[in-house]
Amino acid sequence: MSDTSAAPEKIRILITDDHPAMRQGLTSAIAREPDMELVGEAADGAEAIERFRQLRPTVALLDLQMPRVDGLEAIEAIRKEFPDANIIVLTSYPGDARVMRALTLGATSYLLKSATLDEIIHAIRASLTGRHVVAPELAYQIALHAAADNLTARELSVLRLAAAGKGNKTIGDELCVSEDTVKSRMRSIMAKLGAHDRTHAVMIAVQRGFLD
Repeated sequence: MSDTSAAPEKIRILITDDHPAMRQGLTSAIAREPDMELVGEAADGAEAIERFRQLRPTVALLDLQMPRVDGLEAIEAIRKEFPDANIIVLTSYPGDARVMRALTLGATSYLLKSATLDEIIHAIRASLTGRHVVAPELAYQIALHAAADNLTARELSVLRLAAAGKGNKTIGDELCVSEDTVKSRMRSIMAKLGAHDRTHAVMIAVQRGFLD
């Protein structure tokens, strides 16, 4: 009697990155894995959302910093439409706040582009079993700041304008709050970040991923 059992279904992968060389490298790595196949590519977040909708991949590899729609927005949109989507962030941008934002929005794993191809392949397979994979150096940052208070949306709005070089009065005018309110929020920001001054606060916020 002939064997009529179906072959195991392959892991269908969508790659989203605005750098062609990165996509080519990942494509080559996936082609070497007998249980995986590349089903599509996208060059920005907007295209990733549309391609995910069309292709329904098993796993999507997604960069964060991209034109038109960034990776975080794409994660949110994809997971809203497809709550079970497996999305692995593969980016050059570290920072515990950015990692936690991506995971909160529904990313399965978060890797840096310095990861080896073996580590990326491992994360793809791990996502199918519900396991989260986070780059070790990022996991350390998350643990280091686990007890710290997060910045509120209002504090972030002040910090973004401060990062643009705007003074307290201008920030207050743009946010429709008093200058004293801006100063109060800035004091809170510096206390939460352990910053010496506003310039230091902006630097820390960028390092941790609160600001791009």
